[in-house]
Amino acid sequence: MKKGKFVKYLGIVSLAALALTACGKSNNNANNSATQDVNKLKTTVPAKPVKQGGTLKVALETDTPFQGIFLDEISENTVDYLASQFGDETLFYYDNHYKINDKGPATLKVNRNAKTITVTAKKGVKWSDGKQVTAKDLEYSYEIIANKKTNCDRYTDQMANIVGLKAYHDGKAKTISGITYPDGENGRSIVIHFQRMYPGMYNAGSNCYSETAAPYHYLKNIPFDKLQSSDQVRKEPLFFGPYKVQKIVRGQSVTWVPNKYYWRGKPKLDKILTSVVSTNSASEAIKSHKFDVINVVNTQWNQVKNTKGYNFVAQVPLVYYYLGFKVGKWDSKQEKNVVDKNNIMNSKPLRQAMAYAMNVDEVDKRYTQGLKFRIPTLIPAGFGDYFDKNAKGYTFNLKKANEILDKAGYQKKGKWRTQPNGKPLKINFMAMSGNATQEPIIQNYLQQWHKIGLDVRLLGGRLTEQNSFYDKLNKDNPDVNAYIGGFGLSTEPSQANLYSEKSLSNYSRFATPENTRLINEMDAPASFNHQHRVKVFHKWQNYMNDEAYIVPLDSQYTITAVNNKLTNYSVDPSMCANKHPIWYNIGFAK
Repeated sequence: MKKGKFVKYLGIVSLAALALTACGKSNNNANNSATQDVNKLKTTVPAKPVKQGGTLKVALETDTPFQGIFLDEISENTVDYLASQFGDETLFYYDNHYKINDKGPATLKVNRNAKTITVTAKKGVKWSDGKQVTAKDLEYSYEIIANKKTNCDRYTDQMANIVGLKAYHDGKAKTISGITYPDGENGRSIVIHFQRMYPGMYNAGSNCYSETAAPYHYLKNIPFDKLQSSDQVRKEPLFFGPYKVQKIVRGQSVTWVPNKYYWRGKPKLDKILTSVVSTNSASEAIKSHKFDVINVVNTQWNQVKNTKGYNFVAQVPLVYYYLGFKVGKWDSKQEKNVVDKNNIMNSKPLRQAMAYAMNVDEVDKRYTQGLKFRIPTLIPAGFGDYFDKNAKGYTFNLKKANEILDKAGYQKKGKWRTQPNGKPLKINFMAMSGNATQEPIIQNYLQQWHKIGLDVRLLGGRLTEQNSFYDKLNKDNPDVNAYIGGFGLSTEPSQANLYSEKSLSNYSRFATPENTRLINEMDAPASFNHQHRVKVFHKWQNYMNDEAYIVPLDSQYTITAVNNKLTNYSVDPSMCANKHPIWYNIGFAK
């Protein structure tokens, strides 16, 4: 799961399994037995008096070993994020509407007139080696993000809005002039100066500033290009959350014990063991009670829903899956996406036809009993009025798909259509490996495209392993023409970090003047007016649907099986603030 920064705050979701930590509100999207089951589920397990002690076993569902990069600023996938959540606490907590409050490890003060924010780490917030989190730790996060040698995808236009950050990124300055220390580097506060202010700055996930800190005293002697491979990141990471790492079995498991320096006090559990389980084995793991906390693979819901000894909690996270088309490349010198006008997928009719040929509703009903459901736009309903409820998206329509191709000049010569210029048309499609239903689902979509005369072939003739999948996307492998990916979204709806011209996570590599204009308008001063911002989001959704560079496919319920002896487990957004849920409170009932 590349870019898996759920709640921290941008990410791609594995097609193999939804993130254990995805937080959001429940949503009713289908009328069948499975969704009726899930709609009866709560978001919080029953509250009971909690006892001290016990070992908690948590499943890390993935079909490949996790990478084990335990540093927020350079972490690249959701599985690493899940593996580190028990100690890796974010600076800010927030309410159910994602507005930052003062309850977390740090406070945030926004000054629109001065174009600054002040971030202050609370006294007693300490790393797991006992060192207080300092102003330099807060600032060092920005150095890691902006230094070219880390190749960090979190360095974006929004982040470069910080005064002096681009000069530092370009190697023209050794320090970041726009970050100052009111009480010195050993104090607890930094003031960040911006060129302009953004409407989302009051919310978690704005991507305008870092919501993490990095232990400068522990990492300062490691060259930036060596951070990712260092023992301090891979084997013995420091965190200021409730638990600290005791042992890491690379790619397989992490053992956590209480962080005796945790700022809120001693957590309830003696130990947490998180270990890998394949998605195909998840149902058996549930039925055998191998784990205390484990996600339900939606295709396996009917197999496990009557299992005794668990409370099941459910919600719809800010997550979606999409069909993407590669139309360009990332230009590392210009640091932007550049469209190739000669790319075979740089054809709106072709993209639209492929979207209309996908029978998403039928697939979701058959394989997940409606626990996955088609979505009409790239803005989930969980974002409230930012979601355009009138958008239709791409409903299954083979007749329309054929008409579009015919009109655009994609003529059939035998079984397959040719390009309008008469040349052969072959489309390489990449999909990630996953649970047992992934193969038949992908083969179904290939058959649908074949029905409209498109020679779409699975890249390499098989599903692509997760790490290889994102490596090919990142490096713009020329053999990839189309792919299915997924995003776990920031809790602030701005699209700048996903689909802007200068976003590394814009894997389609599309860039148009209109897209740039609309995304800029989302974060412009005029969009401090909520209704104006809503209108801009609706325009963007309609524009994206029409252009079909990225086609919204579906979202899904997330169901988690929780040992019924556990208490204080919740998937409500405000309970997810320190990397879901607040592990400090979770424990076994008396």
